Amino acid sequence: MAEPFNNSLSSEDLAPVPSGSRHWNTWNYTALWISMSLCIPTYMLASSLIDGGMNWWQAIFTIFLGNTIVLIPMILNGHAGAKYGIPFPVLVRSSFGIKGANIPAMLRAIVACGWFGIQTWIGGYSLYLMIKVWFPGIASLPAIFPSVLQLATGPAITFFIFWLINMYVVYLGVDSIKKLLVFKAFFLPLAAIALLWWAINAGNGLGPILSQPSKFSSSGEFWTYFFPALTGMVGYWATLSLNIPDFTRYAVSQQAQITGQALGLPPSMTLFAFIGVVVTSATVIIYGETIWDPLVLAEKFSSRILVTMAMAAVAVSTLATNIAANIVSPANDFAHLSPSRISFQTGGYITGIIGILILPWKLIADPTGYIFKWLIAYSSLLGPIGGIMIADYYFVRKMQLDVADLYRSTGRYSYSNGINPVAIVAFLAGVAPNIPGFLIQTGILSPATLPQWINNLYHYAWFVGFGIAFVVYWIGMNYSKSKNLN
Repeated sequence: MAEPFNNSLSSEDLAPVPSGSRHWNTWNYTALWISMSLCIPTYMLASSLIDGGMNWWQAIFTIFLGNTIVLIPMILNGHAGAKYGIPFPVLVRSSFGIKGANIPAMLRAIVACGWFGIQTWIGGYSLYLMIKVWFPGIASLPAIFPSVLQLATGPAITFFIFWLINMYVVYLGVDSIKKLLVFKAFFLPLAAIALLWWAINAGNGLGPILSQPSKFSSSGEFWTYFFPALTGMVGYWATLSLNIPDFTRYAVSQQAQITGQALGLPPSMTLFAFIGVVVTSATVIIYGETIWDPLVLAEKFSSRILVTMAMAAVAVSTLATNIAANIVSPANDFAHLSPSRISFQTGGYITGIIGILILPWKLIADPTGYIFKWLIAYSSLLGPIGGIMIADYYFVRKMQLDVADLYRSTGRYSYSNGINPVAIVAFLAGVAPNIPGFLIQTGILSPATLPQWINNLYHYAWFVGFGIAFVVYWIGMNYSKSKNLN
């Protein structure tokens, strides 16, 4: 007699969605990606490439290519969610094991905590700018934090206020954010178009803006920057490429999730990135310097009313995005550790605390840190997980899962004490080649310590990790004598 569903492995949030309760159509997935793409980090992603040396079309091409590439694992991993109605933490039980699934779930959760911190810093800084235009004294408050933190007192206060607002929304529950999401869906596109109009008007038309040349003096310099930048673009949505089953589990069909994502992700990211590129290029003409952060740009405006309205819009839309994209998923991942003990609210509070500890203001202080130390660094962790998931579902399982066993501690996915050693080895093998490059980027190692080709692997972190983990897992499972593969 088969073991019934284990209560410690299931909850209302983790259970399969019945076929009769799956109502998301093509438009729902298109709208989802349009909403998630229209955010300040997307703008900063594009403008950081301009600040890094690219011209407008090089930046746009890099973003479009990166999002087209990441769309592939997005759709592939979304298949299991649409077919079986299961979320990401449950899906990875088939490859990592019932207990081992907590490893990819936690890694994804930690990255989402980082994004929560970044968005909270952006929202808090918008409050700071809003207050500063009316009460300039907030900019000259005495320093109370150690200089190593690089944290001024005024922005720190508003960051903490915005953090508290986020935590209050977590306390109220996710349903409280619905009206804010509607506001964002209508207002932020209008605000983006208004900013684009300002840039074109103040920059004397698109001609002078788009004629800004690349800063690279040779093709070699361009390619040296391009490949890590492309990896960063792929890494931008690396988290969602794993946990997309959390959304596709509600799909009315495979066609809905495939078409909806294809129509929503690359076009919306590219379009909003184009606005960021145009505005950033215009700042060179208007102010004589590249301003890649829209919040810094807002400080240049002379109208206090304009700054207040703009920053209020940024704060509200950032709050909506933060809760929807960066709280819900990690909160559920932390709850996956112990469904009977950790509630959604508790998981949300854990996310908020880690979001502070990750020091988000330092992550986005400059485009080099944003791309090379943040986006690429976490892509080196998530790429191997994606490789293992796709190898397991398509090449080992042939898209056939025993859903009941995914919720049983003694089923075919229990492996060795609930952990699949093949997945662990494959994950470590995928991460290992990127460690030297990360240590060099963070200044822990000198570039002269290791051969240059080893250092350069980090520029392709997601691709390297994905490929190695995929091959190691596939070979390891094929040769495994585990009884779980019958």
